[in-house]
Amino acid sequence: MKQNLESLSPFELNLYLESRMTHQESNKEWLNAGRGNPNWTAPIPREAYFLLGEFATKETMRKEKESIGTMIKEKTGQTERFEAFVNQKESPGAELLQDIWENGSHLLGLPREQWLTQMLDYSIGDNYPYPERVLTACEQPIKQYLHHELFKAETEPFDIFAVEGGTAGIVYTFKSLVNNHLLERHDKIALMIPTFAPYMEIPELPEYGFDVEYIRSELMEIDGQRSYQFSERELDRLRNNEIKAVFVVNPSNPTANAIYDDSIDQLKDIVKRDNPDLMILSDDVYGTFLKDFTSLFTAIPYNTACIYSYSKYFGATGWRVGTIALAKDNIFDKRLRELPEAKKEALDERYGTLTSEPRDISFIDRLVADSRSVALNHAAGLSAPQQVMMTLFSLYALLDKEDEYKQAVMDICQTRGELLYESLEMSIPYKSLNTAYYCEIDFDWWLEKRYGRAFKSFVQETWTMTDIVARLAEEEQLMLLKAEAFGSSKWTVRVSLANLETKAYKEIGVRVSAMMDRLHSNWKNSRK
Repeated sequence: MKQNLESLSPFELNLYLESRMTHQESNKEWLNAGRGNPNWTAPIPREAYFLLGEFATKETMRKEKESIGTMIKEKTGQTERFEAFVNQKESPGAELLQDIWENGSHLLGLPREQWLTQMLDYSIGDNYPYPERVLTACEQPIKQYLHHELFKAETEPFDIFAVEGGTAGIVYTFKSLVNNHLLERHDKIALMIPTFAPYMEIPELPEYGFDVEYIRSELMEIDGQRSYQFSERELDRLRNNEIKAVFVVNPSNPTANAIYDDSIDQLKDIVKRDNPDLMILSDDVYGTFLKDFTSLFTAIPYNTACIYSYSKYFGATGWRVGTIALAKDNIFDKRLRELPEAKKEALDERYGTLTSEPRDISFIDRLVADSRSVALNHAAGLSAPQQVMMTLFSLYALLDKEDEYKQAVMDICQTRGELLYESLEMSIPYKSLNTAYYCEIDFDWWLEKRYGRAFKSFVQETWTMTDIVARLAEEEQLMLLKAEAFGSSKWTVRVSLANLETKAYKEIGVRVSAMMDRLHSNWKNSRK
């Protein structure tokens, strides 16, 4: 059984342990800090979404037989009816719709009356999403949001593809890179680690078979504070132009740190001087948890595909909503143009059903087509109601002039982190680079700091991290996530600072310390 547990992924191990604990009586509250799902939501844009849907439904029922609805059309008096509908509702969601209507015209990309009609149609969901890549009335608000939250104002013009969350974005991107011969089997790629565990697994799937190099971060001191960052020596490995692509989660998971400016400057130099064709895939899902964040898409837009999910920031993991962003002028299209003629001819055949000029199809539009195996391109695209929700999330953030929601979310995470670090007597990471969405506990470091080297050696010779995680679950009713599968040390665990009540995070530190204190006491007695 132990061997079987050691072979489980960290997520499967947690599910197994949790299933065992549900049948065990205890006077302690069960605390599962292994899950990355946030325990907050953004209620105001959600309420606006359902109000918009309510009005849209009423607009389909304006006929004698109300059991059969009409399609949404731009009808006489529609805007007046919408204004009256919103004005009669007294709620924060209605206020958001009113704010969008009265003050958000500059964000919509369309005359507001035309925008409203299209959003009502999308809410009903009675048409295939078209354009497939992103719906017209959703595109500009989503782009404005990405500009506001992740990208600097000077970022190059870019296109977006609305997708089913960040994981779908990375799967689609990998598939299209291979389908279009931008990556071939056994090509050398790099992963910047630690990183989200499934991203470690995807490149090693048999259909890809990439030769993977790992660029590892380490604990450093910046301005007297600690932060997980990439050393110059590690980043310089990317100067090897045999490395065709690099994947990074920025800010990281599970170490929760953003790449700092010196490293970003070094990456810019690497691309400029030594590896100009390097393709960068950056997952920026945690970027919204920092007041100031520099995306690689801002710093190196030509080489970067940026993947972003709304899931964590808005408490929307069940919505499955996200985007892939590509600069209009990018390395992916350049490399398509430079393919050998034989490969271009093969791709002409692959995409020939879409247009008489398949070589003119950009990489981002190939992503869309590949997401439905090309033949079903006409049925591609994220569902229209999901794109409505994305749009309202975006507009909510854009119209929050005081960043009230953003500050509240950051305060939740930072407060929880401070409670955990204090209870474990750990120093708080460099705050301006730390999202505090996760915390990584390095038991190799912590055990020596708290109990000394001899006891640490005894623990590491006697148990594994799986044993420690299992004992915490059984003895302390506490679930933590092994972090080795993320590319971290085998003696690290990830603590989610997002999914439990704030007061629980002091208790987590207390329980970890209590169990290890017992082990330490038993060890000392046995030595006597």
